[in-house]
Amino acid sequence: MKTKNVFKLAFLIAIGLSSCKNKNPLPDPLEAGWKGEAVCEVIEENNELRVLKCTFEPGVGHEKHYHNPHVGYTLVGGKFRITDHTGTREVDVPTGYTFRKDSITSHEVLNIGETTSVYLIMEFK
Repeated sequence: MKTKNVFKLAFLIAIGLSSCKNKNPLPDPLEAGWKGEAVCEVIEENNELRVLKCTFEPGVGHEKHYHNPHVGYTLVGGKFRITDHTGTREVDVPTGYTFRKDSITSHEVLNIGETTSVYLIMEFK
């Protein structure tokens, strides 16, 4: 009888721990937007990959969010203020720029330039 209860308890703990895995208190890039408006849309999604297209008009940003490991490509570049774990900086992102992150990361951005900037984000599942 006691052995059954121990196994039940171990099973419930294992379920509880596995349900906590990969939980992030921040929204993902699709859920996050700017002042209640979406900035990203799903272009393609399957069991291995999700591709987002994110568009930022001047003065529009992306509220703090997390990314799963991903590769990004800049369709149309621009000037951004980026805040992440390293601090806040301003960057000019050129058209055709490719970037990659191999771990879960988080940041927020704001288009401080005068033109609309567009990105593809390919997230691995």
